[in-house]
Amino acid sequence: MTGPARGATPPSLSDGGFRRTFASDNFAGVHPEVLDAVARANMGHATSYGDDPVTAQAVDLFRARFGATAQVFLTFNGTGANVVGLSSMLRPWEAVVCSANSHIYVDECAAPERFLGGKLVPISTPDGKLTRELVEVVLVGIGDEHRVQPRVVSITESTELGTCYTIDEIASLTDWSHGHGLLVHLDGARLSNAAASLDSDLDAFGAAGVDVLSYGGTKNGAMAAEAVVSFLPDAADHLRYIRKQSMQLASKMRFVAAQFVALLSDDLWRQNATYANTMARRLAEGVRAVPEVEIVHPVEANGVFASLPRSAIQAVQREFPFYVWQSEKGPRDIVRWMTSFDTTTDDVDDFVSAIARATSGAGAAV
Repeated sequence: MTGPARGATPPSLSDGGFRRTFASDNFAGVHPEVLDAVARANMGHATSYGDDPVTAQAVDLFRARFGATAQVFLTFNGTGANVVGLSSMLRPWEAVVCSANSHIYVDECAAPERFLGGKLVPISTPDGKLTRELVEVVLVGIGDEHRVQPRVVSITESTELGTCYTIDEIASLTDWSHGHGLLVHLDGARLSNAAASLDSDLDAFGAAGVDVLSYGGTKNGAMAAEAVVSFLPDAADHLRYIRKQSMQLASKMRFVAAQFVALLSDDLWRQNATYANTMARRLAEGVRAVPEVEIVHPVEANGVFASLPRSAIQAVQREFPFYVWQSEKGPRDIVRWMTSFDTTTDDVDDFVSAIARATSGAGAAV
């Protein structure tokens, strides 16, 4: 199996849907400081479509974090940010090389291929990370008019398997890619978690040679806020048109921008990400003591991937919804558990206890 097989949507919560769970950081609420920033932006009238002082402040904060040459285009959601960013990088007869686990390949309902007109070329990656050796295998048919032409290498940071590229790994891949006429795109839905894990600043990714990235706010405490950050020359000449055509230009942009003003001021982005990562490590340490649980990928950001008996999964899901990430042959499956900025230590400890109870008789049943 080259990619994750997503399970059904987790069952509904019995208490109306407000209990903190480990299904996704998308389940989390909005950080109070982000809500306050949106409320502060809700004063009087402001020019629409981003020509307002709140958006200008957000863009300045992005450039302070990502570099003075960064071109910034705010969007509604991650799929939109990926489509807009990739659209600025290739033409319809060109292809995007990506991991077979990547969000753009598995979880975006073919939106990139539909709106780009190009092709995604997936590569099996056991740890979610592309390497120059893996990419080189698919660089075939260059110059052949009958073949789609590879143009972009797309990586995810942190990856869909919870691992993180080091800055040196990214720099090595971008240097090799540029040497072969390829551009590099980074899906940064959880870029804050990766930066916090690596103890790096956000400008490290552009400095490592990434050409265009999506920066996610929603999974890090925002309500609905993503951004395309481009380091390509003259990006602004066409990205503003691509964003509008892709239906990602907000009329009341100040409310999207205000969320980034909160996250990028005083390092709230890092605070939220560091805390979520810490809770993931606490969860991993807790379940390692449970005999029937095996952690299957390094815990490097805010995701924990584990294998455990299917009977135990079903028992725990009745109390704590989460996703089955990959269905396996036999009595065990691989699951994904995500922590968030609002996960508490009690949440983690209660969840570990529920897993221990559910697995206590699972070994005999297997």
